[in-house]
Amino acid sequence: MPPAGQDNAVEPDSARTRDDGPDTPETPGTAPAAPGGPEPNAARTPRYPFSAVVGMEDLKLALIVNAVSPAVGGVLVRGEKGTAKSTIVRALADLLPGVRVVAGCRFSCDPRDPDPACPDGPHADGEDAVERPARLVELPVGASEDRLTGSLDIERALTEGVKAFEPGLLAAAHRGVLYVDEVNLLHDHLVDLLLDAAAMGESHVEREGVSVRHAARFLLVGTMNPEEGELRPQLLDRFGLTVEVAATRDPAERAEVVRRRLRFEEDPRGFAARWAVAEAELAARIQAAQARLAEVELTDAALRQITAVCAEFEVDGLRADLVTARAAMALAAWNRRTRVTDDDVRTAARLALPHRRRRDPFDAPGLDADRLDEILERHREEEPPPPAEPEWPEDDPDDPGPDGGGGGVPPGDAPDGAVPPSPNGQPGQPERPEGGTAPKGEQEAVPADDAYKPRLFTVPGLGQGAPGRRSKARSPHGRVSGSRPGDGGVHLSATLRAAAPHQRSRGRTGPGLLIAPGDLREPVRDGREGNLVLFVVDASGSMAARRRMRAVKGAVLSLLRDAYQRRDKVGLVTFRGRDAELALPPTSSVEAGARRLERLPTGGRTPLAAGLLRAAEVLRVERLRDPARRPLLVLVTDGRATHGPDPAAVLPLLSGVAAVVVDCEGGPVRLGLAAALGARLGGEVVRLDELAADGLAGVVREARKPVKRSA
Repeated sequence: MPPAGQDNAVEPDSARTRDDGPDTPETPGTAPAAPGGPEPNAARTPRYPFSAVVGMEDLKLALIVNAVSPAVGGVLVRGEKGTAKSTIVRALADLLPGVRVVAGCRFSCDPRDPDPACPDGPHADGEDAVERPARLVELPVGASEDRLTGSLDIERALTEGVKAFEPGLLAAAHRGVLYVDEVNLLHDHLVDLLLDAAAMGESHVEREGVSVRHAARFLLVGTMNPEEGELRPQLLDRFGLTVEVAATRDPAERAEVVRRRLRFEEDPRGFAARWAVAEAELAARIQAAQARLAEVELTDAALRQITAVCAEFEVDGLRADLVTARAAMALAAWNRRTRVTDDDVRTAARLALPHRRRRDPFDAPGLDADRLDEILERHREEEPPPPAEPEWPEDDPDDPGPDGGGGGVPPGDAPDGAVPPSPNGQPGQPERPEGGTAPKGEQEAVPADDAYKPRLFTVPGLGQGAPGRRSKARSPHGRVSGSRPGDGGVHLSATLRAAAPHQRSRGRTGPGLLIAPGDLREPVRDGREGNLVLFVVDASGSMAARRRMRAVKGAVLSLLRDAYQRRDKVGLVTFRGRDAELALPPTSSVEAGARRLERLPTGGRTPLAAGLLRAAEVLRVERLRDPARRPLLVLVTDGRATHGPDPAAVLPLLSGVAAVVVDCEGGPVRLGLAAALGARLGGEVVRLDELAADGLAGVVREARKPVKRSA
């Protein structure tokens, strides 16, 4: 039997065909018409085997725990790009036992216990049943609410005059796996719907005159790259377990990853056949653990350990306690035991608690292992020895089944001579020793003032950018304010009004309406959008006063936190010495912004024109990448330019950009250079000493409020 391991490469399109549809391969975001039916197409290209994945033991264990007990609540996989997050999730579906469903039921009812509220029911005893593989259903980032939850079958409603429900992806995923890649980029209201269904085990649809409830129990897996933005803490808490993954820094392990991947791409079927025995053994062990789960005992002592750990780590609410208890019981079943042990509690806490301890968007998930051990030891109680259990065969030393451990290599275990990864997961650079001397002409970075809750500020006008919580916009999600011709969803009453005058001329004789393509109307919704907030910060010698720079950093940090909550993109340009630097390319990761800001040094000349020129170039490129996202330029400077050309020569490049200039000029004599610069930009000017009361965001909002611009 081949040794355990995993591929850390991205799965090619040829290996992503799903075997989940009734008779044809399922495409991403598509639910099959009927869950029952014949076995999947045998000609399907095999997926990369789960047991062939190198390393990534925490991730494999978390997925298996959820496969044993879906009540744990799913897995959120956080990690850098190219770490096989999608590959291993897709491979899991092949390990799950097949499911028996009522023939023809679109909601995958179990013939032994059909859902009494099934929209395709009621199902009589003895109805025909078929067995099919567990489904892997993928939810695309661009999916609509209708696609997720289901909606009124508009075609039948308009042509036959009946209310029929068209099931969505939640129905297709019932008794299978629902996979959401880049879940952090999914709109929050869809994430809420998704997690509500996962928690309750059913989906409720109340819309367009349709009221439907159906079962929706599935193994939920989400993957995300934190560099592309974070999930809100409220949504993080709804995922049962969270795993951080990173590519190994061990050259030998990386070589094995590449070797296996190349072999798979050369001969997918042959590679899958070589791992078939390991896959079958792993699938059998999962099925046995599912059957054993009902026999597992959670003792009072183990429960006290769980609640003590959650309380002492100051986790909000009681969801963490429930998830940890369920995960510990699933781990006991997986490890062929009928009683939860200290090791089960320790492993469950390590997977269930790190993401629930975040108190601030800039806090990294984590759990102090030594403190966890100390809490468990302190609350351990002597108990009578457990009853004798049946002897189970010893595991094969080459058994690929994961039994814990961590993915990747901890920083302290990096190979000799290797530079440990930096906080963003990329190869690090040697850091300046604490208390070291800054280069000549540069002053040490100063800490920021405490962040505060800023007041909301918005970009004037009506945008059409990505959904967010800041500026007014036309949005696919929000309050319906009207209708217009189109097929981006159906505004039912407007469509009926458009079709009604033409029924006689179209020869209508029956009860159904005759609808032409030109009759279709789509809803117009008013919502909110996220913006691009580009900070241009003067870090030259004239700004090097510690109190001034602390206030500036505190204000920018407050806006970064606000941007996190409102789903903005942020960027940071700094200028000092002879040039300007794009310290943070536009990103949704405010954690990256906070790190760059914390390390920002000061000193040197003031190349103001270079800073403005770099800002104009950044906005030009972003306008090509995302033309719908409206920018706001926040320029933090005293207006002095001691190097380079006159800043006025660059200002035309920023024409039409909403801007705020924060005047950092100090002293009894003010030259008013920043005020003059703000006037030329057509923006408002705010003095730095006005920031302390309400914060930079509040001042910006007040500054922009009187300005009226057309959409």
